[in-house]
Amino acid sequence: MAEEHWISRDNIRDTKWVTTDRGLAEGEARLKPDAFALTANNVTYATFGGPPMNYWNFFPAEDPAYGRVPVWGFATVAASNAERIEPGRRVYGYFPVSSDLIVQPVRVSKTGFSDGAAHRQELAPIYNAYLFTDTDPVYVADREPEQMLFRPLYMTGWMIVDSLMNADEPPETVIISSASSKTALATAHGLHRAGVKTIGLTSPGNVAFVEKSGLYSEVATYDEATSLSPGAPAAYVDFAGRPTLTAAIHTACGKALTRSMIIGMTDWEADRTPPADLPGPEPEFFFVPTYAAERAKSLGPDKLAAMTQEAMVSFYPVSRKFVTPEVVTGKEAIDAAWQASVDGEVSPDRGLICKL
Repeated sequence: MAEEHWISRDNIRDTKWVTTDRGLAEGEARLKPDAFALTANNVTYATFGGPPMNYWNFFPAEDPAYGRVPVWGFATVAASNAERIEPGRRVYGYFPVSSDLIVQPVRVSKTGFSDGAAHRQELAPIYNAYLFTDTDPVYVADREPEQMLFRPLYMTGWMIVDSLMNADEPPETVIISSASSKTALATAHGLHRAGVKTIGLTSPGNVAFVEKSGLYSEVATYDEATSLSPGAPAAYVDFAGRPTLTAAIHTACGKALTRSMIIGMTDWEADRTPPADLPGPEPEFFFVPTYAAERAKSLGPDKLAAMTQEAMVSFYPVSRKFVTPEVVTGKEAIDAAWQASVDGEVSPDRGLICKL
């Protein structure tokens, strides 16, 4: 028997737990999630659940009116009818909020495997990989909470920084909205390492937290966006998804702004109608899996892995200075954590680690 958390596709506040029961077929393995992180990134997954992002398609619910939001965490192989997949082995990867996940391991190697389930084959491959913790070079035993909270988000941040710094005209200043969000912090860490000036935009209540992180050169509130005046070349990395803010930044920066990247949507209920006659560069949607695949092809997967691994491991201890992991246990507590995340009520210094 499995307990699954279902979310209405039409109203992500409408949730329920459903009990299902399915046996294990030949070639399949049952994974039991030990723990997973719940962040604003998962709310973004739900908001972009349908086309073209199709996050709902990774773990479809039996009722098509509902979806199962993906999360990142660790799991143990509970049972296996698949070759080279031994019960008791632990993996890191992409899971639904559920007490178990049945996968069809393919391309099994010493480092892990991919889920060969038919419904996942048209989706981004980066999300289908499961890594064995005992051979994973990025795994750090006493940093599991940080890995669940930041590892997928740090990869997004790393790819953003890589894209910016490999442009024909790399920015000298980068403005980052929703500066308290975990993906924004990961991005700021990479830019800080690259010696780029960063300006973090946040709400008044989060200014102290953003300053405490030590990752931003300057911190400003959203109301102060209209007075920004960075030198050229400058870039805007948008995690808030608020067109009025984008318009204010484009107008304030003028010709100094050479790139505008849309990454996420922490303010997911805001009016997202694109502003008309926006000055400066046209905002571009940055889809990490596509960019990551391109970089793996150009750099080679081994070199790309080495570059990202070094940066990621360096961030684990840094993140503990401003985010404290907080364990949430049980179905009711997990659902309450989801509702709080949707409502933006989880303070940025809390890192929710969920266990069923």
